[in-house]
This record gives sequence, C-alpha cells and structure tokens, in this order.
Amino acid sequence: MELTQQICDGVVVISVPGRNLDASNAASYKKAFGQARDKNLKIVVDLSAVEFVDSSGLGALLSCLRDLHTDGGDMKLFGVQKPVRVLFELVRMHRVFDIHDTCDQAIAAFAS
Repeated sequence: MELTQQICDGVVVISVPGRNLDASNAASYKKAFGQARDKNLKIVVDLSAVEFVDSSGLGALLSCLRDLHTDGGDMKLFGVQKPVRVLFELVRMHRVFDIHDTCDQAIAAFAS
C-alpha cells in the first residue's frame, strides 16, 4: 500500500488510498504508516476514500495509535464515512480515536 502524505502546520497528513482497510492490506498499511510517520509525533489520517474496515483494519489503526502513544505522539482521524463511523461506534472505537469532520479541524485539535 502506498500512502500519500503532506505536512500542514507541523502535522503529517496521511491519506489512505482505496476503498477497503481490511485483512488483505492491513499489514501493508501498518508498514507504510510506519515509514510515512518517520519520527513525526503528530499524525492526521484521512479516511475519506475508505468505505469498509474490518477487524484487521481496526487492529492496524489501533496498532499505529499505540505506537504513536508509546513515543509520546498522537493521531487524529478525519473524513470517516458513515459505514465506517457506524462500525467505530458499534465497537466503541469512537471513544479511542479522536475523529473530526475535516483536515483543518483535526490539525487544529493538536493546538488545543
């Protein structure tokens, strides 16, 4: 999986390509995330293209969040589509992840 990234106001914004984050690509997402994050501790993940997440995809997101927290960093999500948001709420991941509607809101959340 190839993640695109840009830096906005000192925060790395990573866009997840493709419609699915599932068992078929969760491991490659974690590897690509690790490479994209490098030494950065403020990460915003764009999930606007993702329409489906399974348990492996959730596990990959949680693993990346845990790794960031271990290093003193944090991760925010934005662009979470309704089916994915419903899943996050069903398994209470909306309490674990800081979810925002827009990239600007997610970046601004690091300032507060």
